[in-house]
Amino acid sequence: MKRLFTALVILLVVLAAGMSALVVLINPNDFRGYMTRQVAARSGYQLKMDGDLRWHVWPQLSILSGGMSLSAPGAQAPIVSAENMRLDVKLWPLLSHRLEVKQVMLKGAVVRLTPESQPKKSNQPIAPPGSSEPDIGSGWRFDIGRIDVADSLLIMQQENGEQLNLRDINVRMTRGGPNEAQLTLSTRINRDQRDLSLSGSSVLDMREFPQRISARIDRLDYQLQGAGLPASGITGTGSMQATYQRQPEKVTVSQFALSANQSQLSGTAAYTSGVVPDYTVDLRSAQLDLDTLLGLTQNDDDTADADKASAVKPVISSDVSPQLANSGLRNFTAHFALRADTLIYRGVKMNQFSVSGANQRGKVTVAELSGQVGEGHFSLPGTLDIDASPAINVQPELENVELTDLMRVLTLPETLSGTFTMQGKFSGDSLTVPAMLSKWQGNAALQASRLRLYGLNIPRMIQQAVERNSNGVQGQSGDEHYTEMQQITGQARLNAGKLRMYNLDGRSQILAVGGEGLLDLPAQSCDINLSVQVIDGWQGDDRVVQLLKNTRIPFRLYGPFDNLNYQLPVDQMLRKRLQDELKQQINDWSKKNQPD
Repeated sequence: MKRLFTALVILLVVLAAGMSALVVLINPNDFRGYMTRQVAARSGYQLKMDGDLRWHVWPQLSILSGGMSLSAPGAQAPIVSAENMRLDVKLWPLLSHRLEVKQVMLKGAVVRLTPESQPKKSNQPIAPPGSSEPDIGSGWRFDIGRIDVADSLLIMQQENGEQLNLRDINVRMTRGGPNEAQLTLSTRINRDQRDLSLSGSSVLDMREFPQRISARIDRLDYQLQGAGLPASGITGTGSMQATYQRQPEKVTVSQFALSANQSQLSGTAAYTSGVVPDYTVDLRSAQLDLDTLLGLTQNDDDTADADKASAVKPVISSDVSPQLANSGLRNFTAHFALRADTLIYRGVKMNQFSVSGANQRGKVTVAELSGQVGEGHFSLPGTLDIDASPAINVQPELENVELTDLMRVLTLPETLSGTFTMQGKFSGDSLTVPAMLSKWQGNAALQASRLRLYGLNIPRMIQQAVERNSNGVQGQSGDEHYTEMQQITGQARLNAGKLRMYNLDGRSQILAVGGEGLLDLPAQSCDINLSVQVIDGWQGDDRVVQLLKNTRIPFRLYGPFDNLNYQLPVDQMLRKRLQDELKQQINDWSKKNQPD
């Protein structure tokens, strides 16, 4: 045992002496030119290392470098730069003066994917479209065992585009085979007062590099917090299969699956580069809860808090013209589709929700936007043309939709209930609810069934006014705090927030109504003038009862939705009708008793 221990000690001493001898005898700067040539030959990029290279022995034999940069030919800025770099190398190849790198470690690196870091284009003749042959290459080999990038920054920017910074990047790429790499990544993006944290892992398939790269993203965890979002933020996980094709340049995403709070999305997407880029998106969802994604709640207090949170938006002028705000649509074409088994918005559950359409460089067609709400159905196809005014045109069709749900979606007081049917044409320049309620215009045919107006019992109000002025009749309607109509129809015209209703005609068992009215939607007030006829619910003097049944009484309803006022001149109407009837009876008597 003693001899074995002695032998081990001697072996360790020999190894230590050998490593010391290697460090002393081999100058790491001798590999500087070799590494530069290898990088240039394999990738075409230029590697630059500042300062002297030096050895680091414990706990891993490494070569340390000062500042380093990696630049594309003719680029104005390096694509990668770092204050220091560490190369973990294998010991035994050094005996034959060969350098084999196990791991590359960059800390505090800056990665630039910007126009300044791209290769300078040569003045070569441009080949006809589709005539160039794909660069097959000799295949990609990941000869380094592992690459680590820690606490770094990624700067992304397209030509004439906005800059996007990915901070606190930590990347580890490990070789899984000659043409395969396993990648883990975590980063943070802060923009427009919102913070997005990402982490995930994927497997890269480089067998067809540089013509084609495939990535299988097995796990992607994220959290989004900040302005206009729920207090707890939006969290979820995702996975997908992504492929990048070099020529023609194209990115496809398949087997896409993403969860976001209580919502799920799955589907496919594709992007094709060119003079006019093209996007294709096809998504499905079992449940899409916009309330939890947008921070909307049914509770009044929570809603107020959510509204305050939503008010903290990026500093963007509200006076920007629609043409300027939508000008980005001119730069691409797209086809999109979304189908959700259940969509929830402001507490309203919509089943079989579907939207599909296309964009042709600023001319957007929404061929379908439909769904079911309870027992009702809605359809809102439309178009958007950024060069036209108004830019947006829609043809809404609602059939037996609950009015309470509609009022909730439009953020109006829920003073009406019943089923609502509408066919119309409307136009405007913005799709926000405030813009629809204040700036849109259009016409529609309206119909409602089992309509209830809460807070007012018009038949009872008329009967009470009659009872105060006549001892001969009494009303028999109930004391409900609403007015009910079995059926009501009419026409509507919307103009800059003023909704004028006319040709109103409604009827219930005891009530007949006609007239017109004006609703000021931004101010949430109204001025409605009706002629009301209480055709049943009277008892008493037959002559007076018959008079009341045949009399149309003017009724004016006006004021804010939450504090309505009314005018009901029953006294004057009854007095005038009785005077007219008495005068008619006197005239009839005079004619009968006039001497010949």
